[in-house]
Order: sequence, then C-alpha cells, then structure tokens
Amino acid sequence: MSLAHYVGTLNLLGDESRMRLCALLRERELRVTDLVRVTGISQSRVSTHLARLREGGFVRDRRDGQQAFYALALDTLPSTARAVLDEAASSSDPTLDGDRRRLEELQAEQRGRLPESFAGEMERHYSPGRTWQSLAVGLAALLRLGDVLDVGSGDGAAAGYLAPYCRSLTCIDTSARMIDAARARLARHENASARVADVHDLPFGAASFDSVVVFHTLTYAERPSRALDECARVLRPGGRLVLLSLDEHEQKDVTAPYGERHAGFSPRTLRGLLARAGLSVSFCDVVCREAKKPHFEVVLAVADKLPLRARSEGAGRTRTRTRSKTG
Repeated sequence: MSLAHYVGTLNLLGDESRMRLCALLRERELRVTDLVRVTGISQSRVSTHLARLREGGFVRDRRDGQQAFYALALDTLPSTARAVLDEAASSSDPTLDGDRRRLEELQAEQRGRLPESFAGEMERHYSPGRTWQSLAVGLAALLRLGDVLDVGSGDGAAAGYLAPYCRSLTCIDTSARMIDAARARLARHENASARVADVHDLPFGAASFDSVVVFHTLTYAERPSRALDECARVLRPGGRLVLLSLDEHEQKDVTAPYGERHAGFSPRTLRGLLARAGLSVSFCDVVCREAKKPHFEVVLAVADKLPLRARSEGAGRTRTRTRSKTG
C-alpha cells in the first residue's frame, strides 16, 4: 500500500459525520432517509458523504425500484479502516450509542411494534394510530355528562369530542363566524347547540348547567374575575368547572397576535380567582409543557360548586374561627 492510500483512508475517516454513517452501515443496509432520521444530519450532507465514501470504496449501493440502499463495502474496505471501525463499534461513545438507539427505534417502528427503549417516554414517540387525538376520543368515551356549557368554544373542535356523552351541550363564543363553524361541526348531534354570547354576561339563568368547560378562554377575557363569577353563577350546586390556561409567561410577543389579553395565569392566581367565585378547587397545577420553544406550560384547574348546605357549613366554620381569634 502506498502512503497516499493511507492518507486517503485517514482523510475519509477524519470526519465525524462519515464515521457515524460507516458505523451505522457496518452491519445493515439503510436508505438515505433512514440515515437522516437517525443522525439528524441534513439529507444533502448525508448524500455528499455517501458519494465520497462510495468513491473511496468504503460504501456500496443497490437500487430497489425508486429506492437506493447503502451498506459498508466489507469486501473492498481497507484493513486500516476496518480496524478503526471495529474499535469504534466496541466503544461506548455517547454519539454512536445514541445513533444505535435511534436506529433500533426506527427499525422497531418499521416492523410495526414499539421498541423496549420507548419505556418511560412513550409520549415522545410516534407509532401508527397512537396520537393525542385518538387518546382524547378514547378518554371522552368514559364520560357520562349532564348539561354542559363550553365557554369560548371556537369552532367546536373540543365540543365535538364531548357531544356524544352529554345530555345537552351548549357552545358559546363571541365570534359569529366561529359559532357558524361550530353549528356545522355539531349538526349531527341533536343535543348540541351553539350561540353567540359573552362570558362576562351569560344569557342563562342561575344553576343551568352540570358542568362548565373553559378551555384556553380565560386569557382572552377582558375581566377574568367577572368571567369566572358568571361561570360559577350558571353552574348547579354539585357541578364542576374544568379550566385550561397557559401558565403565567413572558412571551407576550408570541401570544398577543392571537388576541390574548393576559400573559397566562399561574396556578396560585387561578386558585384565588376560582375561590373568589365561590368554587372549591380540587386541583390546580401545571400539567404539560410544550416541546417547542418557548416551551409554554398549561395549567389545569378543576373546581366544584358545593351544595348550598356544604357552603353554609363552611361559612359557619369560618365565622367560628374568626370569633375565636378575636375573642
């Protein structure tokens, strides 16, 4: 072997990306799209690296229809390169270990089953049919609801999941266009209706609903306290309010274009607002965080309207404690 040959071999292996590709192609054939997904290297760069490796006799390719498959050319691979790749394969390098793990996940997905490495973090991975939408449909089927009010329903996207399991479902929104869309979406549900209304002045009598849902609406309300007072007013004793809201944040430049008036509400703030509306809060905390920047977090609050007797007893206990402190 000439000195130029050794130099050429070292030059080809002297790039981290090419080393990673060789390590992945060492024992199996892969497509460019597979290599892109496993390594995170752009498709153009993967193709360029493969071309250089093929010219140097490191990689061979074969076509199957419209697809090209690549593998390490073990029969023409220089012994120097083979020794380096063998040593790399037996190492515990974090980058190579990560590539091997992602390749395992990809191949398990292609075989139609979940890899064991998904355990403990399944929510981060896709598998056919296992989507958040299908999960929502499945969970909704567990519900047995009475008369429900959806405050700020928009076009009825969430209401569509609830409608089959309600005695009645009423959607309200300040946008006539959204309500028209909600009516069209819910047309097949005889128990569902939609109307233009303002949460600050709900056009319903007291104690009209068993449940009130306020999904990502409160940040749009001009007067959040007044809005929750109205929700509590139309809720029946023993009824429940479920609220979703962005947690308090400093990303007003992101949310303002959507029309939001308030930069989220912290769990502590929401607890105070719900309590002042006369509701008993059973849960209020951050429940999820978006993967993409700026990583918005969402607060779930669950509050009940206690029966009149329970409220009276609670108020009596409060007065007793107050008198004992002042006495």
